[in-house]
Amino acid sequence: MKSNKKTIFPIFPLLFFFLLTCEHTIAQTNVPSEAQTIPIGGNTWQQNGNPRTLAKIGIRNWADKNSTYQTYVRLNKPGTVKVWLGAEVPSGRSTLELTIAGKSQTIEIDKQADADVYAGEWQLADTGYVAFTLKGLKRGGQVFADVSHYKIAGSAVTDGARYVKNDEGNFFYWGRRGPSVHMAYQVPKDQDIQYYYNEITVPEGDDVIGSYYMANGFSGGYFGIQVNSESERRILFSVWSPFVTDNPDEIPEEQRIKLLKKGKDVYTGEFGNEGSGGQSFLRYNWKAGTTYKFLLKGEPVGNNHTVYTAWFFAPELGQWQLIASFSRPKTNAWLTGFHSFLENFSPEQGIYERKVLFSNQWVVNKEGQWTDTNRAKFTADNTARTGFRMDYAGGVADGNFYLRNCGFFDDYTPIDRFFERPLTNEQPRIDFEKLP
Repeated sequence: MKSNKKTIFPIFPLLFFFLLTCEHTIAQTNVPSEAQTIPIGGNTWQQNGNPRTLAKIGIRNWADKNSTYQTYVRLNKPGTVKVWLGAEVPSGRSTLELTIAGKSQTIEIDKQADADVYAGEWQLADTGYVAFTLKGLKRGGQVFADVSHYKIAGSAVTDGARYVKNDEGNFFYWGRRGPSVHMAYQVPKDQDIQYYYNEITVPEGDDVIGSYYMANGFSGGYFGIQVNSESERRILFSVWSPFVTDNPDEIPEEQRIKLLKKGKDVYTGEFGNEGSGGQSFLRYNWKAGTTYKFLLKGEPVGNNHTVYTAWFFAPELGQWQLIASFSRPKTNAWLTGFHSFLENFSPEQGIYERKVLFSNQWVVNKEGQWTDTNRAKFTADNTARTGFRMDYAGGVADGNFYLRNCGFFDDYTPIDRFFERPLTNEQPRIDFEKLP
């Protein structure tokens, strides 16, 4: 006998099955016109994985599951942020994971033309820098995806976002290096200054590869310490040629920097790319946490030439060491432009924070009078002034001037602000006649 009852399927198990199977599926959402585009090439660092697959055009040939990519954006208010990923999967289907503020979303991308794929929405409780961390979970083809950009919108973005917006002026390179920061010391303007004296301490943990901690900058060059690699550190002293070029081979003979003397084991030669001139450096394994002393002399010697000489004092050696002495043509001036700076010269290292302390600055005029230079102006380069990177700071701490950059910290110091440290009343004791 045929039953007249209708078969009724229970709705709750079906609903549970639907939710279970759609756990990682994100509904596609159109990109709003106000969305901001964050280029991968100028704002991203690859962590782990081999080979390196990050280029100016974005992530390419990404096949290693161990690779992750961190992109940094600074937001000015808390709220929601919706994210789209500008990506293409050459073949097969890929599953990616995007993590922001501790919350992860998975993204499924099929083989397609380059498109903006919706990644999800995040709630941000605070302002400041946010890291977008992208990793690959599965790939059906040879690569996970080619990724060129993110697009972001939402209430957290309405007051603007800070990041490297484009590569005009090679800003992807400069942005990944990070902002350079400076302290310009205020010296007596009515005196002929013959010597600059400064002391540097790099705190432990802040001796990051790619860092140049410059102690005695002047209108004709710079003098400080570097971290060049895991195994090499340098004391570097350079003098620019008056002939402006990035190629030292173009400098006419009469405008070349001439080496007069150098210290033991000091290398000397020429440099280019950021101006050109004479360069000298001593490979020396200086230590973080130790205070080192720097002395620079500048003196016009007639015939429209000025001689610049640099000495370095390491407490573990207990004596002043000559780095080099150079003659600069077409120059007839005492020392001017006393300043220090902190820079990262390696784009791969622009993700790491570093700091340096400068203490006990003095100048000596041609009559031998010492002046404690305890007032300085904090400045920064164009990467900072455009707002492309805002992880920069400087000021006074524990009686020292300090500079800090990179690492995407949230607080920053207004540019062109003046600072004053306490007077030390600790005039250096140097017998200039006995210097090597």
